[in-house]
Amino acid sequence: MGDPTGEAGRGALRLDFDRRLILQFRGSTITSDAGVLPYRELADTPGLTDTGGDMLADARAGKNGRHRLVGLLRQSVFGRLAGYEDLNDADRLCHDPAMRWVVGDRAITESAASASQMGRFETKWLSRPENLAALADLPGRWIDRVHTRVHRGWSCSTWIRARARRMASRKAPLTTATSVVPVITGCSCSISLAMSSGAPYGQATCIAPTRCWSRWSPATGAPWCVSNFPGDAAFANPEIYEFLEGEGIGYPIRLPANRVLQERIGNLKRSVGRPPLEVRRYYARFTYQAQSWKKSRRVVARVEWHPGELYPRVGFIVTNLARPAERVVAFYNQRGTAENWIKEGKGAIKWTRLSCRTLAANAVRLQWHALAYNLGNFMRPLAMPKAVEPWSLTSLREKLIKIGAKVVSHGRYVTFQMAEVAVSQLMFKDILMLIARLRASPAPA
Repeated sequence: MGDPTGEAGRGALRLDFDRRLILQFRGSTITSDAGVLPYRELADTPGLTDTGGDMLADARAGKNGRHRLVGLLRQSVFGRLAGYEDLNDADRLCHDPAMRWVVGDRAITESAASASQMGRFETKWLSRPENLAALADLPGRWIDRVHTRVHRGWSCSTWIRARARRMASRKAPLTTATSVVPVITGCSCSISLAMSSGAPYGQATCIAPTRCWSRWSPATGAPWCVSNFPGDAAFANPEIYEFLEGEGIGYPIRLPANRVLQERIGNLKRSVGRPPLEVRRYYARFTYQAQSWKKSRRVVARVEWHPGELYPRVGFIVTNLARPAERVVAFYNQRGTAENWIKEGKGAIKWTRLSCRTLAANAVRLQWHALAYNLGNFMRPLAMPKAVEPWSLTSLREKLIKIGAKVVSHGRYVTFQMAEVAVSQLMFKDILMLIARLRASPAPA
């Protein structure tokens, strides 16, 4: 660990290839994460972090806490957004000037929370049952606040009805994917469940399906009305089928192959003669009832013969949709786009990095990753110029967040002298202007 002020105490370093070069480390006056500042501006516009501070219960017993709960929340979310996926870097990050300004309050003049403080916050205080419940609900609350601010000219009920009509017209699916997360909890791994709404800034991640459904089910009247639920083979479970059917939600779910299913498509064989040079696809539909099912259900099969391959590629989908077999398969294949967003969370935000010793603590950390992921996604459609809207979360982190800056303090102002490489001053100005448009109009005098 370096000097407590963030400065290196061993002098400068020299490079042999050119002795005129001197390297100095000035951790408290130089930042490599100046791009988190516009994200703090974006988060403050609809009051996202303040919402989290209001929902979470402060379990600290003492009265001499250096940082408010909302400041610790910001440090957890913005740290993960900047690529610090765990608390190993907290002791150095707490001296970073950009992080100190993002956290706010006493962190500006002193330092942000240390690794021990953040550890107690994430693994002890937030793992209490009341905070776990509030934290599981927070991603959906953030999405609702952003949508309400975007459509602030409408009343809440008008926006909900319009959003529901738009979602229904698009047949937007709620796409799911599971992640196997290696953790140290006395067992070999745990499973996290990620859900994507199909909208570019409507992503939410939960680890408990019941909490997800309380926000996503049409019966709740929430703005996210789920019309369809495509799922991979991990969701091939009769209890899930029954639940979706009871909620009136259509589903195409991948069904693992077995001998009975293979026999039902035995007549879909490649035509006699020379193998074709193009892919040949055949579809079948039939009813099927597994031993664990209480009733028979519709199954759609697709058989593909590819040139140069001896055996066909076969896939089965169980569904309650009444569409033709070809359209059921095509609709199921659309889940790939949403799965790419989920993979983005794994790659850019590292939400599979869960290394606590208790399941509750890992649940807390997964929710922080989800909040960081959503905040990163909000920036793309809401505040990015058209030229850079297609940037992935990884590109945003490497080009926007990871902007180096020198911090110069004046009598009344603090200046971040930003490096101008991937993001120019003009682009930065456009981002701040787009964020400013999201601010609520001042109340009339």
